[in-house]
Formats: sequence, C-alpha cells, structure tokens
Amino acid sequence: MRTATNKSTIYKRERGKLYELSRQWELQVMVLPAVILIFIFSYLPMYGVLMAFQDYNIFEGMANSPWVGLKHFEMFFQSPEFSNVMRNTIVISLLKLCIGFPAPIILALFLNEVNRMWFKRLTQTVSYLPHFMSWVIISGFAASILAVDNGSLNLLLEKTGLIDEPINFLSTSKYFWVILASANVWKEIGFSSIVYLAAIASIDPQIYEAAAVDGASRFKRMFIITIPSIMPIVMVFFVLAIGNLLSAGFEDILLLGSSPVVQDVAQVIDTYVYKYGIQSSRLSYATAVGLFKSAISVVLLFGANKMARKYGGGLW
Repeated sequence: MRTATNKSTIYKRERGKLYELSRQWELQVMVLPAVILIFIFSYLPMYGVLMAFQDYNIFEGMANSPWVGLKHFEMFFQSPEFSNVMRNTIVISLLKLCIGFPAPIILALFLNEVNRMWFKRLTQTVSYLPHFMSWVIISGFAASILAVDNGSLNLLLEKTGLIDEPINFLSTSKYFWVILASANVWKEIGFSSIVYLAAIASIDPQIYEAAAVDGASRFKRMFIITIPSIMPIVMVFFVLAIGNLLSAGFEDILLLGSSPVVQDVAQVIDTYVYKYGIQSSRLSYATAVGLFKSAISVVLLFGANKMARKYGGGLW
C-alpha cells in the first residue's frame, strides 16, 4: 500500500514538473541555445581526458593509443618543477583572491555613496574600460610604465629620491607577483563591480531612510544595511572564486612573465600545460596535469559551497 502511494506521489510530482515546463516553453526555448553550446564545447570535449591515461599518439588516435594508467600523474608529482609550479599557482591565486575579490566590492560601496552623478558615471566609465582591453595592450601599458628608460614609475621614484637608479621591475622576481596582482585589479575592478552595484540598487530605499531617522551615519548604514544585503551575492562569487583557486591565470602571466629571469616565480599550472602540451607536444602529460587541476578545483568548489551554506549562502 505504501509503495503504491509513493509511486503515485512521485508520478504527480513529475507530472507537475512537466506541466510547469510546458507553461514556460518560451523561456525553455530561449535557454536551449546556451544549453546546446555548453554541451558541445564543455561536455563533448571531456572525452579527451582519456588521453591522460594513455601514451597518446596523434597518428593512432585514442582508440589505438596504449593505456598507461596513472603514469603521467606520477611523472608530474615526481617532477622537480612540481613544488615550484604549485607554489606559484597557489600564491598568485591567493594574491588575486585577497586583493582582487574585495576590490570591486569596496568600489561599489564607495560609488553608491557618491551623490554627484557626473562624477559617479565618469568613475564607472574609466574603471570599466580596462576590462575591454586585451592582455596584450595591458602588458604593453605595464611595460611602458615600468620601463627602465623613461618609465613613469622609475622617473617618479627618482624624482622623489626613493631610488638612486632605475629598477628593472619586470625582470626582478620579487616584484612580479605584486605587478601581476595589481594589473589584474586595475583591469577587472570596474567591470566586476557592476554586479554589486546592481545588488545595492535593489535594496529598498526606505530601509536607509529609517536608519537615517534613527541617527545612523552614512558609514554605519553601509555596514548595517548595504553589506548584509549584498552578502548572498558576495558569497556566490566567493564560492566561484574558491573553485577557481588553481586557475592563477594564463594570458597575463604569459605576457608579463615572458622574461626568463622571472620564470621561477611565473610558472603556474596553466602555463606549464601550455609549455608541455603545445610547445613540447606531450599531449598526454599536459592533459594529466590539466585533469589534476580540474579535480582539485571541483573538490574546492564543493568544499567552499558547503562552508557557504552554513552562513546562508552557496550555489546549491
């Protein structure tokens, strides 16, 4: 009797879902192209991860290439470059997370407090523009500003008496991480703040008015109203940032870290995969390294989401 009741409940539930989908068929059709693109470009290529367990030969294909199990993973773990690559990846990712993640939130909070609309729009426009520039242009700007001969930063430091002779910043290992993190913040701070500004705009103005009547200052209203109201959005992006913790970057590091002198601090997992996968044609080895990074990222994503759920956030 209980089994029949459970089956009936499940049937009604499924029927209800199908009914809701049929009522929203216009929305489903709008989403369909995105689903197809994700399936083609994100799910179908996952077949290629089999290369990580083979000695892949491009002429024999996956069907005829010999299986070697975890050989390439062991080679990566035993590689003399492993510790250096992992250190650089983690340090650069943490720098980008600690500096780059709160920066757009702070910018959005400050812009929300600006009363002069012309200044607010000007600041938004200026801060958005770098996002639409390629890393080739950004790295060119950085090279020009940090140049030894007539570089803006060296000239400024010399004029203020902080240094006696120009410093070759891009060819000095101890400055590379700071330069990379700063360039990323400058490029993405404005565009990343759009979501937070939209979240702030959705807050009921009457809440601010009530707090002002109670005597709360503008900064106090920011801390007791604005920040708690946008915290669910912040937690979602924080979970995604933790999931991408091992994605330290590729284009920015490849262009800014092109000098052989800084390779010991610039080599990360993505550039390591490029080096061995594309330049050295060791496709199976590069696939194994990439799969290792993806597996760790999934674990970090689930862990961050579980932690975020304890504070009322999370993706699912």
